[in-house]
Order: sequence, then C-alpha cells, then structure tokens
Amino acid sequence: MGEAADVFLSSFNRIEKWLKDELGNPKNMGFSQMVRKLSNRPDLPIKKYENDLLQISQLRNAIVHEKIGENFVIAEPNQWLVNRIRKIEMDLLQPELVLPRFAKHVTGFEQDISIRELLQIVAKKRYSQFPLYNQGKFEGLITLKALGYWFARESLKGEIQIDNRTAKELILQDGKQTNYAFVSQYTSINEIERMFHDNGMLDSILITKDGNPNGRLLGIIRPRDIFKL
Repeated sequence: MGEAADVFLSSFNRIEKWLKDELGNPKNMGFSQMVRKLSNRPDLPIKKYENDLLQISQLRNAIVHEKIGENFVIAEPNQWLVNRIRKIEMDLLQPELVLPRFAKHVTGFEQDISIRELLQIVAKKRYSQFPLYNQGKFEGLITLKALGYWFARESLKGEIQIDNRTAKELILQDGKQTNYAFVSQYTSINEIERMFHDNGMLDSILITKDGNPNGRLLGIIRPRDIFKL
C-alpha cells in the first residue's frame, strides 16, 4: 500500500471515530449513515462536506475491501484527495476559533454621541461600525447603512437637521430583528459562517470573552470577512 493510501486511511479512521463520538458510539451504524445523520446538526460543519465524505467513504471501502494483493490496492488516492481529507479532518476535529484570526481593537461609543460627531468620525477615520453603549450596557450597533436609511427618512420631512440629534435615534427599534450578534472567544469560524448564512440581517458579529454583550469587545466579524475565507 502506498504512502498516500496510508495517510488517507489514517485520516479517515480519525474522522470515523469523531463521528461515532458525536453520536454517542452507536452500534451498527456505518460511516455514510453517520455522516447523513450528523449533517442535520447546525452546530457542525458536516453539511458542507457531506458529498465529499460520502465519496471518500466509497474510496476507503475500495482500498480496504478490494485489495488485489498484500501490497497492491485497487485505488490509490491522489495528492488532492489526501489534502482534502486532511482539511476536512482539521475542520471537524480541530475547528479554527474566532480568535486570534478576528481579534481587533473595536471602539465603543456612548449612545448620546451626536450624529454630527459620528459623521466626522466616518470622514476622518473611515469607521463603518459603531457599537453603542449606555454607561457600559450595550444598546445596539450602528452602521453606515443605518446612517443612510436615517438620512433618507429625514429627507422626506424636508430639510435635514442634525443639530442636537444623537446616535440613539439610529438604533433599530422594531424589537423583532437585530443586525448584530455576540459570541464568545471560543466560537468556531464554522459556527460564524452558519450564523451569517442563517440570518441575512446580520451586519456584524461581535466577540467578547464569554459572549456577554456588556463585556469588553475583543473583535468584530463582518460578512465580507467570512466570504474572503
């Protein structure tokens, strides 16, 4: 058996053990059945690898069960497939967490900051996200999109007046949807990808140590940050 087949089978066996552990070591459940069952778990990245894993299972069976000789197998995985199964293994068994990749200094603002000052910050520092607080309590996330909607609504009333207007007026008030979410520093990037996929309203996901909205901000993730990956 070639080196590529050895690496492939070792990785396959580790993935198979992980699948069993996730399902509580079920009896009489094959690899493909475990993959299909776990693909329904939204907290795991199985769904995006389901087809790959099912095809990989077929190749594994050919290598193990259809040997022509002691040192000759009917199918030898190529380097692309070896790299692919190792990547899948890493994503499943050792998923990358949001930190340190998305660690970033994030500035918070008091909700009574004036809209005029916000605009000055946009112009000078090119900020596009403004987490708002009320004496340390998180109140909402303002984006350039929210600023644009606010100006559009105000323009319908006539001349836009921004004197004595504060950022608090820009916070979404519908009570049903929010444009942000908080996660802990131990959240996997796979989970972040799922969150953006499931909620098109999200403009950003904010990171604190334990996911507490009132905790110190450790980073921020926007949809485009994930799509770059």
